[in-house]
Amino acid sequence: MSINKLLKPEKIVVIGASEKEGFGGDTCRNTIEIMDKGRYYFVNPKRDEVFGEKCYHSVLDLPEKIDLAVICTPMKTVEGLIEDSAKMGAKGAVVFASGYGEVGTKEGKDREASLKKLCEKHGVSLMGPNCAGFINYIDKVSSFAFISNKRDRSGKVGFVSQSGQLVLSMMDRPGTGFSYVISSGNSKIVTMEDYLNFLVDDEDTKVIAMYLEGVKNHGEFIKALDKANRIKKPIVILKSGKSEKAQQIAASHTGSLSGSDKIFDALFEKYGVIRVDDLEELISTSQAIATLGEMPRGSKLASISLSGGETGICADLGEINGIEYGTLSAETMRALKNTIPPYASPNNPLDITASLSYDIDKFATVLEILMEDSNVDMVSVGYTLLDEIADNAIYYMYEAMKRISKEEWAKPMVMVPFAEMSRNVDYVDKLKAINVPVLPSAQYAFKIISNLLKTSAYSYSDNEFINLNSKAFDFGKTGEKISLSEYESKNFLSERGIKIDPCRLAKSEEEAVQIFNEIKKKSGNNNAKVVAKVDSKDILHKSDIGGVILNLKTEDEVRNAYNTIIMRAREKCPDAKINGVQIAMMSKGGVEIIIGVKNDRQFGPSILCGLGGVFVEIFKDVSLKIAPISKREAVGMIKSLKAFKLLNGYRGSKACNIDSLADLLVKISEIAIQEKDKLLELDINPVFVNEEGVSVADALVVLNR
Repeated sequence: MSINKLLKPEKIVVIGASEKEGFGGDTCRNTIEIMDKGRYYFVNPKRDEVFGEKCYHSVLDLPEKIDLAVICTPMKTVEGLIEDSAKMGAKGAVVFASGYGEVGTKEGKDREASLKKLCEKHGVSLMGPNCAGFINYIDKVSSFAFISNKRDRSGKVGFVSQSGQLVLSMMDRPGTGFSYVISSGNSKIVTMEDYLNFLVDDEDTKVIAMYLEGVKNHGEFIKALDKANRIKKPIVILKSGKSEKAQQIAASHTGSLSGSDKIFDALFEKYGVIRVDDLEELISTSQAIATLGEMPRGSKLASISLSGGETGICADLGEINGIEYGTLSAETMRALKNTIPPYASPNNPLDITASLSYDIDKFATVLEILMEDSNVDMVSVGYTLLDEIADNAIYYMYEAMKRISKEEWAKPMVMVPFAEMSRNVDYVDKLKAINVPVLPSAQYAFKIISNLLKTSAYSYSDNEFINLNSKAFDFGKTGEKISLSEYESKNFLSERGIKIDPCRLAKSEEEAVQIFNEIKKKSGNNNAKVVAKVDSKDILHKSDIGGVILNLKTEDEVRNAYNTIIMRAREKCPDAKINGVQIAMMSKGGVEIIIGVKNDRQFGPSILCGLGGVFVEIFKDVSLKIAPISKREAVGMIKSLKAFKLLNGYRGSKACNIDSLADLLVKISEIAIQEKDKLLELDINPVFVNEEGVSVADALVVLNR
């Protein structure tokens, strides 16, 4: 199947052409407006003419072969029309009709399966069903079914959405420009992954924007993200499904299955994807990237405003959004002091005062001074641009920015308004022409600036351990879940190269004493202490039933602990199968960390690291990454934790062995990939981390049988 026949056809036919409002009429209006005559035909058995254009009674009556059929008729007619269109050479089809798999009925699913089988038989690339079509602004092709105001929308953003209405909302936003807008609908033949791949390869698309509800072919999706990442083509995604309710809506809307939302966060982070929270941020981030002549080459911002109040807002919003204001050099500070008024102070963010906005030369000089500083990668200019321009300051500022933008050494600039209102369109276009995007108001603007700077700071080499062979995405089928006991879990890890402190399972009090003495002998320490723990896969929270007794240092204490634990387990968990009592060397202790594995049904294993012990559920201080991970990624995970201060030496405590913890994360990551068909979940909690290294104190393994 050829996606080019779908998205880049030479000849199209609109079937169900009409002059009425609705899919048939509105598709014809868009087609006439956007496409050249001779590239499209209209078909309706009841009409001879539509909007003054000849209308054929059947696809089979067309005078020449066509590439794409746009079907605006009800579901019951669709398959016959695809048959006829295929006879006339069509290898692409857009189907608007709904009532297929998205409604969840047996009839709908059967109809969808039948449609898919028919398209596969004829090699037809299908958009939909239940979609709104697309517009290719590069080749001037339209199959879009929704009407919007007339204006030039050509640009560099390729937008694909699983919602047709969101496509219309993007198009209706003033100032937006696109290479393609695509409403994918149910994506039964051509999927979101296919559209993404197409846009990654498309030379006319500078940035890709997506509204995503779910992913069907996770392997192809990841490969597309990886390819975009390698060629540094930015992808901005609005992914729904953060809430349980949103996941339910997504499933019923397009039949997609939403993966775990945090897995998507980890996936996007790994491949440098910008994830946004709403449509405004999606529009503004993607359009800003398209407008900029080039992306910033680093992550440090310099901000210029005309008042102290605006400067204070910039300082606060910068910190809230994790923006790093570059520390200006002494030379830069001196140059600024000699340029701005004597009552102003050089700083970053910078208040240049309103007087400089009326002086083209001085305003340009300030921009030049900041851009020459190696600690500045982008400059934001604060100014609230009005629809009716009353203050001439903006004209002088524009001339200064225009002058600077022509210089080879110029760095990217953005304009930040401080209040949301209509903008002077002509002036926005003038700024756009010199590659300066006008962002939405400051609250959004600084979030968008953060998106741009984080993307620029991302390096593919930061994630050097990315495995994209086809088997990496073959996770097998989920069967019955089997939880191992702690002792069995530790053996599972030990057999795969993870060092476990001395530990054996006792099935009598005498055996417990024997193990205790053996541990003391091997440790070479007569004062060695052990811990006794109940071992049962039916008792996951051992401490809750008093099934853990610490600091045992004599035979009598070990014997009493064994009997006490067995008694408590039988009393409080009478149905549990008790394997025995673990006798293990007491760990030295340290900062308690959790390391985990979650095998997602779409994207496979991910690795979790966070503050462990009893605090894991309270503080939820965790970092998550898609496996496999590199040593660099592991260190990054550790440093991203709020608990890193504890690990790095806090208030006089010794710094922990971060290197050993990172090595353990990498090793667990390797095991997760090697055992991806078997290992569903893994909790190692706690891992004690101290200045000497790491110690695995407890583990839970859940397998797929």
